[in-house]
Amino acid sequence: EVQLVESGGGSVQAGVSLRLSCTSSWLTRPYIPMAWFRQAPGKEREWVGGSDSGNNKAYADSVKGRFTLSKDNFKNTLDLQMNSLRPEDTAVYYCAAYSAGERIGVGTRVDDYGHWGQGTQVTVSS
Repeated sequence: EVQLVESGGGSVQAGVSLRLSCTSSWLTRPYIPMAWFRQAPGKEREWVGGSDSGNNKAYADSVKGRFTLSKDNFKNTLDLQMNSLRPEDTAVYYCAAYSAGERIGVGTRVDDYGHWGQGTQVTVSS
């Protein structure tokens, strides 16, 4: 019923910027909460940042000030501008969407979201 597709990943040097994009096929329900997560090898899937139905945005401490979300609340797209990339940012980045229609408050847990994209690899070399 909803498809999420990530793009924009790649292999870059530390200090470089990347912009990740997530496009959603869910156009019948606006203001769907969406988020970005990442998962490094051998690590748990980690919340990066997200947006709720009230257009509130929040970020993990590890990326705050470096990463910025851009949300289109009617098209249900969520872009992640990643600046000053560090080797520890290396991971597969996943886009996620809430399984219901609307929610106030940014979810930070994997089980807050019911729909996931296939992931896009980001590799940052020192």
